[in-house]
Amino acid sequence: MMFDILVYLFENYFEADLHPDQGTLEQELSAAGFDSTEINLAFDWLNGLETLSSSPYPNSMADSTSARIYADIEQKKIDSESRGFLTFLEVSKILNPVQREWVIDRILALNDRDVGLEQVKWIVLIVLWSQGAAEDYLFIEDLLFGDNTPQMH
Repeated sequence: MMFDILVYLFENYFEADLHPDQGTLEQELSAAGFDSTEINLAFDWLNGLETLSSSPYPNSMADSTSARIYADIEQKKIDSESRGFLTFLEVSKILNPVQREWVIDRILALNDRDVGLEQVKWIVLIVLWSQGAAEDYLFIEDLLFGDNTPQMH
């Protein structure tokens, strides 16, 4: 599954700040038992994230305080628990509106029909890591995958 490849890459390369070329990664992923079609989809997904991060956004968009209304297609793919979690991250200033949109874009780019909270957490982590949020990484990883579920008050 493409999502498993993304997690594998994050845990084995991104987190360690290793940058092997795509050919080397493809060979390793294939040797690890991943399907070549899924490998290509994962690289397309990552390239889509890179495209987002190189797109210009007005500075004011990152500071926006407007409410996000989800389109029908987004509501069908992203369950209410995950949407609530994204709202929590934004209210907590862990995600800004631009980063939230990148997370939503990457969720929609997954080839899975439904996306659950666990997948959303990984996508948030990958998006933040791609932005150089390394200094906040331990806090974010603990927040996303720790035993304590954050509560909005």
